[in-house]
Amino acid sequence: MKTQDVIYELRVKNSLSQDELAEKVFVTRQAVSRWENGETVPNTETLKLLSKLFNVSINTLLGSPRQLICQCCGMPLEDDGIIGRDKDGALNEDYCKWCYADGTYTYSDMDNLIDVCVPHMVNKDFSEEQARAYLKETLPKLDYWKRYEELSDDGQFEEFKNRLIEEINALHIEGMPKLEKLNALVGSYVNLAYPLPSGVNVKFLDDQTTYLGNQLECEFGGDRCFGVLANMDFILICTYEAEGTNPELVLYKKR
Repeated sequence: MKTQDVIYELRVKNSLSQDELAEKVFVTRQAVSRWENGETVPNTETLKLLSKLFNVSINTLLGSPRQLICQCCGMPLEDDGIIGRDKDGALNEDYCKWCYADGTYTYSDMDNLIDVCVPHMVNKDFSEEQARAYLKETLPKLDYWKRYEELSDDGQFEEFKNRLIEEINALHIEGMPKLEKLNALVGSYVNLAYPLPSGVNVKFLDDQTTYLGNQLECEFGGDRCFGVLANMDFILICTYEAEGTNPELVLYKKR
């Protein structure tokens, strides 16, 4: 799609007139009309405003002329829904939401990232050995790892994760093995609805937020697993069966 078509469709989808869109991004109605007629395209600052207003990337606004990949893990960013966000909520087209959440880089150890990525890459045509070899060759070429000393937070986020792990292990949940690591998990993938004693099913997470978590096999065996989720505000521990079915809330604790 061309920029003119993208802007027109987004404006109509959001039930905005040309005047209303112009007011929101501080331009004239004539400017909006010229965009939609293909006579001009918005400048960089206006593209940023449109991106935030419509919750789409600038790449999408421009008709997706670039093939975006995460500059931390190498994942193709084929959908705006998996793009990471800055602290102000703006989409950051350099990273996926698993590697960069709310202005925070979630990985500081390349080997740890490889361990997380490999299971998602393996298939009948691509072995674990091939996946590991591919990532070991590819990741050092990506911008985040080339600029790690400049972009990293001197281990502050890793320290936070380690404190969380200590807090969670100190809860001594019966049947749950010791937690060794926390990975970035997007809310929409782990936002289960838990049945409460009142009979109401409740979700505790935001689908658009990235959390820290992991899945652990129960020490007692059986088909149920433990799910651990946390951030700066809470710790949530649950159990569930395959594919997150029949979830049960074990603990929800404010930090």
